[in-house]
Amino acid sequence: MEVLEILKYTLPALIVMLTSIFILREMIKRDQTRRKFEVLLQNQKTITPIRLQAYERLVLFLERITPDSLILRANKAEMTSRQLHNAMLQSIRNEYEHNMSQQLYITPQAWEIVKNARSGVIKLINTSFDTIKPDDPAIKLSRLILERSMQVEKHPTQVAIDFLKKEIAEII
Repeated sequence: MEVLEILKYTLPALIVMLTSIFILREMIKRDQTRRKFEVLLQNQKTITPIRLQAYERLVLFLERITPDSLILRANKAEMTSRQLHNAMLQSIRNEYEHNMSQQLYITPQAWEIVKNARSGVIKLINTSFDTIKPDDPAIKLSRLILERSMQVEKHPTQVAIDFLKKEIAEII
């Protein structure tokens, strides 16, 4: 009988204690989930502008290495084809090195397309340069590069810019 009397008091207390433990665990789990979500949201608020800036800088890089833009910036009066060739390649190299860190903020596919665009422009410049004499006037190389650039249905830099724009639309 004493055991029954003890059970009358301890059994409800035990049930209340187990229920309390279960409820507290659930509350703690929900609180942790909420805090993780808040941290994630805060990180997104910080990272998204940085990512957008990276895409912006890479679009600018691609615009600056288009053949017509390169020729306008690199071509000086009385330059030879060799000098123009070297100046354009140096400009691409400098622009690329200046923007290499942006790969941290974009997808690997986007970075690969940016690198392919750069390689495509370099290939266009080199193959054009290989068909003329190094001491020819720079205008001859410029004209050849622009003609070959126009023959391509869609220039590699434009392909890369379109891809970056598509990715930016997914972020926003």
